[in-house]
Amino acid sequence: MSLFHWFIFFLLVQIIHGLGTWKLYEKAGRKSWEAFIPVYNSIVLMKIINRPTWWTFLLFIPIINLIMFPVVWVETLRSFGKNSTADTLLGIFTCGLYIYYINYTQDVTYIADRSLVATTKTGDTISSLLFAVVVATLVHTYVMQPYTIPSSSLEKSLLIGDFLFVSKFHYGARTPMTTVAAPMVHDTVPFIHTKSYLYDDNNPESWKNKLQLPYFRFPGFEKIENSDIVVFNWPRDTLFHMYKPADRRYSKPVDKKTNYVKRCVGIAGDSLQIKNGDVYINGKLLILPERARPQFCYDVQLKDGADETFLQQNDVKEYTYVFKMERKLWDNNIVRQFLHDENIRVTEVSKDSTNAYFNAPAVTADIYKKLNLGIGYYQANLTAQKADLLKSDPNVESVKRFIKTGVEDGIYPDMQDGRPSTTNNWNSDNFGPIYIPKAGATVKLDAKSLPFYKIIISEYEKNKLKVSGNDIYINDKIATTYTFKQNYFWMMGDNRNNSLDARYFGYTPEDHIVGKPVFIWMSWDSNGKGLNKIRWERLFTTVGGDGQPQSYFKYFLGLLALYFVGDYFWKKRKASKV
Repeated sequence: MSLFHWFIFFLLVQIIHGLGTWKLYEKAGRKSWEAFIPVYNSIVLMKIINRPTWWTFLLFIPIINLIMFPVVWVETLRSFGKNSTADTLLGIFTCGLYIYYINYTQDVTYIADRSLVATTKTGDTISSLLFAVVVATLVHTYVMQPYTIPSSSLEKSLLIGDFLFVSKFHYGARTPMTTVAAPMVHDTVPFIHTKSYLYDDNNPESWKNKLQLPYFRFPGFEKIENSDIVVFNWPRDTLFHMYKPADRRYSKPVDKKTNYVKRCVGIAGDSLQIKNGDVYINGKLLILPERARPQFCYDVQLKDGADETFLQQNDVKEYTYVFKMERKLWDNNIVRQFLHDENIRVTEVSKDSTNAYFNAPAVTADIYKKLNLGIGYYQANLTAQKADLLKSDPNVESVKRFIKTGVEDGIYPDMQDGRPSTTNNWNSDNFGPIYIPKAGATVKLDAKSLPFYKIIISEYEKNKLKVSGNDIYINDKIATTYTFKQNYFWMMGDNRNNSLDARYFGYTPEDHIVGKPVFIWMSWDSNGKGLNKIRWERLFTTVGGDGQPQSYFKYFLGLLALYFVGDYFWKKRKASKV
């Protein structure tokens, strides 16, 4: 809904509230008209139920208000002597309409000095839990959110198993856009594996989808800059489950799309180009921070007797076989058809006069033997430092940086369909140049430029887009230019050959920005053993900053020890005085 529609809805709620409570206001010694004045009626109601005035603020915060409304309904009933379990349940399950019944049919007495202390242990526990959920939701939404690194797209800068705190206030906290959702969870309720929010993912016109709030972000104290690591909602998320094929397109609210973390290499207004794997911004090579440890693809040729065990011993975790096949077999269409029939997707890497070299992730031992394949070499994702170390190892024949050539299927703005693009000769190592849209900037629209901005115009900025012949229509009017409504960013992983990023899904809108990772409080290595499962050197380290990361965990333990020692002697001294 638009802001105007929400305003009308807000006024309607005030009328419903006033009609259902005005007599109760009178019995509490207030004026009946006070029940109808927006916001003021909430302040007065807090006085009636003997709760602090700042509770009024909580009634207008999305998600938190879903917790506060039932609390206020129950508190209102109890302020007029309706304390039974039945009254409580009726107040909650009728969405407060039970108060109408009390207001018009019951002769109740206002209890001005009622006790606010829970009379049972269960009641006290529920009150404490509700308070904890409200505080945690406020912190989670507007201050700091925990996040876990799920994939290796930022390896070795951020590792799988890093537990982060993501700041919401650096770039400005975004208010929730989905108004009906479970607190403190993202898109799925744990354990029961169901959606955590009210939204019809198959019918864009459903009434459920009209409950969305417009985008709003509080002012932050810094802007996103080139090379910042950013958490954002994956703009092209149309999947029910991130790692499973979808049976159809699933529409999602912006703030419930899958959370991604990447490095922002290009900001609004930049011109970006990738040359031989290196990123250039406005014609200049992008210099990454000292803490960044980008990985690139290298061809690693081992000497006789060395195998993949050698790579594992040298902490090379991401590598693939590059198979070798005789050239006469590779050029045989029957062999190609056989591989296709076996559902083996092959990617040619190189070939010489005698052999062809290719990647194929699903080669079985039977096929390996049948086609007389061999291991030509390995392709591994390495940092420059690791590559230099391997070059000096006597078991290594050669280590060479691999750069893709030719056209790659699925590179933005082309969609992955098994057919390389016919308009751009681009791949993930050689791409662009492209313009990153900036709010207020205007671009020319034609058949060549439209593919880059089509998704922005139609999906991110909610315009009606139609192409008829050579004419482009936006909102039923011929358009030769377009002016952007918001800023966009270009997000890429540091693990350049193993990252689903902007090279494939395109621009990230500003309204999809979640926050800035600032602190690693825990790091868990699932492949470690015993205490080595914890990466101790990464505990309590900052994500950004100058120099190499430093763990503050030992200082934390020192302060913790001082606290317990001080607390012990304080209590001992206090006891001796008694």
